Order: sequence, then C-alpha cells, then structure tokens
Amino acid sequence: MTDFSRFPVSHLITRKWPPQHPERLQLYSLPTPNGVKVSILLEETGLPYEAHRVSFDTNDQMSPEFLSLNPNNKIPAIIAPHGPGGKPLALFESGAILIYLAEKTGQFLAHDPAQRYETLQWLMWQMGGVGPMFGQLGFFHKFAGKDFEDKRPRDRYVAEARRLLGVLDERLQNRAWIMGADYSIADIAIFPWVRNLIGYYEAGELVGMQDFAEVSRVLAAFVARPAVVRGLAIPASS
Repeated sequence: MTDFSRFPVSHLITRKWPPQHPERLQLYSLPTPNGVKVSILLEETGLPYEAHRVSFDTNDQMSPEFLSLNPNNKIPAIIAPHGPGGKPLALFESGAILIYLAEKTGQFLAHDPAQRYETLQWLMWQMGGVGPMFGQLGFFHKFAGKDFEDKRPRDRYVAEARRLLGVLDERLQNRAWIMGADYSIADIAIFPWVRNLIGYYEAGELVGMQDFAEVSRVLAAFVARPAVVRGLAIPASS
C-alpha cells in the first residue's frame, strides 16, 4: 500500500479527494480537451489509475487543495506514486504529463530519437497553437464574445483556426496518423481539440471543416478507438 504521507501535497489533496487506491496513479481532471488527453492516454496504455473530478462549477480548481498540486489552477494534474527513481511525482501541464506517461510505459512515443523529437514537435504545436487559438475562437463564437458587436476578434481567431487546420490537413495527406502509421501522443493531444471545435464549440461551419477532408478522416478514426471513447468520459459526472 502506498503511503501518501510521502507526498508534499498529500495532506491537502487527500483531504478533498480521498484515494480509494493510493497505490495507483491519481488523476485530477475534467473531460475538457486538455483533461481528456491524459485520461485517453491512460486508457490506451492500461496503466492503473484513479480519477478525481475537479469541478469548475464549484471552483475546485481554485481550492487550496488543488492549488497545492497545481499553483496555476488548471487541469489536468497527477500524482504518480512510483515516479522516476521509484519516488512519488506530482505533475501538472497536460503536455508534460503525456510525455511522462509515454516514457514510463514505453508507448505512443517513438524510441528513435529523430521520430521522438518530431512527435514532440507536433505536441508543442498543439499546445502553443491549436489549444489557445481554438479556445479563443470558442469564447468569441459560443460564449460571451458572441455578444460583441465588433466581430474582428472572432474573425481573427477564425482565420488562425483555418490556417492551423490547413497545416494539419497537409500533414495528414497519405498518413494514417500525425506520425504516419504509428498512433502517438501527438494525435492524443491534437484531436480532442479538433473534436471540441466542431462539437462543443459548434464552430465547424464557421471554420469551413468541409475544406479539411484529411482532418475529418483522421478525427473519425480517432473517436472510434475504444480507449478514446472511454477516456472522453473520464472523470465521470458525480
């Protein structure tokens, strides 16, 4: 049995989210595009874990307990009881967590150095471009921004979203996945955001998704994976 007293943040985290299986990786998340990156990878790898829902409705992300794990108050975050050197590891930022889990399990990140860095390149492309730009477009299209008379901010993000989709569409020409035949953490990072753009944000028509046939093809393959289906619903609603 894992002794959670070894975790610097455990006295707060376990008070709010008591673990039922402390020997497993602990996931603190919500089914958002960033959150499901980690739950999907965990489902794909089969690594045992326990999920805890960080509810935005009750501002769990701003609680002292969660801030003790991630001072940036964003999901997802994890506590790995058996991290590097067998020592516990507390980690936030979805991209960093994906890299850690891929390296820990030896899955979905190439061992060949050149392919590894190319995969990480596309992961960083998602984190630096797709996530922020699609998120801003969602704000200006679906949420408070839709009431702004000045449509220039929305149109700016529409144009940038289309540019990014064009980059992705070109990359996927004659490829099953971002890295070719091999499914990777780059796909796990990118496609939840594409799904969110045309689903939750309802911006498919706005960005002209019909122009990006390769993106649509690979998105369909992505959401059909059983581990993706499971991961998209984790953590479950209370």
